[in-house]
Amino acid sequence: MKSTDSKQNLLLNNRNPEVLWAQRSDKVYLTVALPDAKDVFVKCEPQGLFSFVAQGLQDESFDFSLELYGPIVPEGCKTEVGLRNILCSIQKEQKGWWKRLLKSEEKPAPYIKVDWNKWCDEDEEESASDLASDDDTAEYVGQDDGSSDDEGMLYLPDLEKAKRKLATSDF
Repeated sequence: MKSTDSKQNLLLNNRNPEVLWAQRSDKVYLTVALPDAKDVFVKCEPQGLFSFVAQGLQDESFDFSLELYGPIVPEGCKTEVGLRNILCSIQKEQKGWWKRLLKSEEKPAPYIKVDWNKWCDEDEEESASDLASDDDTAEYVGQDDGSSDDEGMLYLPDLEKAKRKLATSDF
């Protein structure tokens, strides 16, 4: 087998769900597009490390870690699991606008994209109320631009199983 074949197989076996991001001065919102996810576990660390682990519809394992642009408040991070996606609300340690999502100045991985439907510029923040409070989080989860009939439907993942998976993975 050629080394390029090995690299292609590695890339095919190492799939990541699409991750959309938007921000406000006090929070970053990550939407992980993973329909019917189960055993979802998210870990947020103060220095800005965000780790995600979940099982897909056909028991595929999905995991990734992001080194965010700035420090965060782990206690202020919330995760809502919907039928079509997982919404992570991440509280920034200091209020302010980040230049980018990740600490690295390199181009982000192709599965990380700006969520233009939720994006808000600094001067528009006061008028934007769609993500202004955590009360709106449940409405945001499961949305698929009006095409979903299961908006707001939430279920609780098996956290113990997900924690064991995270503990044994190499983040």
